[in-house]
Amino acid sequence: MFVSDFRKEFYEVVQSQRVLLFVASDVDALCACKILQALFQCDHVQYTLVPVSGWQELETAFLEHKEQFRYFILINCGANVDLLDILQPDEEAVFFVCDTHRPVNVVNVYSDTQIRLLIKQDDDLEVPAYEDIFRDEEEDEEHSGNEGDEGSEPSEKRTRLEEEIAAQTLKRRQRREWEARRRDVLFDYEQYEYHGTSAAMVMFDLAWLMSKDLSDMLWWAIVGLTDQWVQDKITQVKYVTDVGVLQRHVSRHSHRHEDEAHALSVDCARISFEYDSLTRPSLRLALYQHWSLHDSLCNTCYTAARFKLWSLHGQKRLQEFLADVGLPLKQVKQKFQSMDVSLKENLREMIEESANKFGMKDMRVQTFSVHFGFKHKFLASDVVFATMSLMESPEHGSGTDSFTQALDSLSRGNLDKLYHGLELAKRQLRATQQTIASCLCTNLVVSQGPFLYCALMEGTPDVALFSKPASLSLLSRHLLKSFVCSTKNRRCKLLPLVMAAPLSAEQGTVTMVGIPPETDSSDRKNFFGRAFEKAAEGTNSRALHNHFDLSASWRRSPQQQPPPPISDLRPEVVLAGWQDTPASPGWGLQGGAAWLPHAQAVIELKAEDRSKFLDALVTLLS
Repeated sequence: MFVSDFRKEFYEVVQSQRVLLFVASDVDALCACKILQALFQCDHVQYTLVPVSGWQELETAFLEHKEQFRYFILINCGANVDLLDILQPDEEAVFFVCDTHRPVNVVNVYSDTQIRLLIKQDDDLEVPAYEDIFRDEEEDEEHSGNEGDEGSEPSEKRTRLEEEIAAQTLKRRQRREWEARRRDVLFDYEQYEYHGTSAAMVMFDLAWLMSKDLSDMLWWAIVGLTDQWVQDKITQVKYVTDVGVLQRHVSRHSHRHEDEAHALSVDCARISFEYDSLTRPSLRLALYQHWSLHDSLCNTCYTAARFKLWSLHGQKRLQEFLADVGLPLKQVKQKFQSMDVSLKENLREMIEESANKFGMKDMRVQTFSVHFGFKHKFLASDVVFATMSLMESPEHGSGTDSFTQALDSLSRGNLDKLYHGLELAKRQLRATQQTIASCLCTNLVVSQGPFLYCALMEGTPDVALFSKPASLSLLSRHLLKSFVCSTKNRRCKLLPLVMAAPLSAEQGTVTMVGIPPETDSSDRKNFFGRAFEKAAEGTNSRALHNHFDLSASWRRSPQQQPPPPISDLRPEVVLAGWQDTPASPGWGLQGGAAWLPHAQAVIELKAEDRSKFLDALVTLLS
């Protein structure tokens, strides 16, 4: 059920208890975790933190700890599945779920005892009515009991027998009609998968209601929202709306501290809204304040795609752009902080004016920045890229180590880890643009009919950086944007992209990501989750579904057994489908398949099945 009063029905309940905290491996979940940790520290709440990256880890961790805890908190996992069916908890266990994944599973919504949903009610949830989904068992038992009497010869008159048969026939017809309506209602409700309000913003609202909100908590909420925007999990309208909410909190905090002594302290945190600043440019350039302006222009997807920097003509256009702006190469190739102050003062206006001439009209973005003391300044997007790179970096031995490094980097006392994350992010962005240039120059992006396909081979430079679904999804989105800018084929501009990259040479695994067509639609939706599922079923491939985003539609059957460990499978293919929007009304699947937006589906197949799997995918989408 939905929690209406977060303070009384959630926080005051767990305040005197020892709780287990499950946190998903994404930046928004980390930010929500930091806010909740700060609240627990204020009130001396005992808790155990367990990072989870998929359903296998969640089930394993729950089995290990269920005897020690009664209250469990799940951040960015669990809302879109029937938790009670998956985890099989004891009756006294209570789950508090703060999750951005939508739609919310109807069983979780109508569970009055064990499931408590920490979800904002102003989100467009559109949960079906209880009577449309659930039916009393008494009618079914009566119906089945009457069926058992059909074989015996009735002692009543024939007219009464006919009445009973007619009544039973009517009940059967009503039952079939109700089941048909239920299927339609569930299909309409579950066909779109999307993301709601940031979990970090939900936790910050809780802190604000209790008058315990600090500047650090506000900054974590900003980073959580920015993570959703960077990864295209929410629409631009939703992002701007939530930015406005956070901007009011920033103004309130700034007014609260403007007369206090610590506002000028060396270790204070000062948050600013960047969009309307005249002295601090808010440019749509990745990490430009910690990089050179030239490197940022070359490795930001927005500018690299429009300049076509993988070609000599694109490099020439970049030089023309810098000349039009009036920036000397000596200045733009050194660190941004070392540029002449006179150039930086009017940089935003100069770049924005020249960008309009080169067809780039969205060079300004609404974002926030933070000053830690007098020296350290970060944009929210800088922190998102750094934290994401730390979490997916191949240099850490285990997922738990990467999670810990990323979580620590969000604390102002660990700025060295944050700067290390920025260096990893620069490497990731460079590798992304170099891989895009290689794919486009060698014509690795080919048309498979209903979709584009690109495969990275083992031995490709920096291929290890794209072994995980999030980093490969980022590469795929940037590759498709660049391909659309480079191709003259109008039909190819309306096609989605399926991309493959090696995952593990030892296990012979490959990660595949499907992303939607590059369109101007504001609420993009996609079909790859269902397409991957049906293609795997049609080829009799052994599949494993272990990602939080698509579990609502992939884990349907109550009799379905937990998937086997990855190590137990033979060489396979891991499939990750990024859900977004169809290019036209013609895109879709027949036979009850659903469009699933803004999510990732991860399954595993035998490697020898990949060819017939792709053939089946082509057939499905044709």
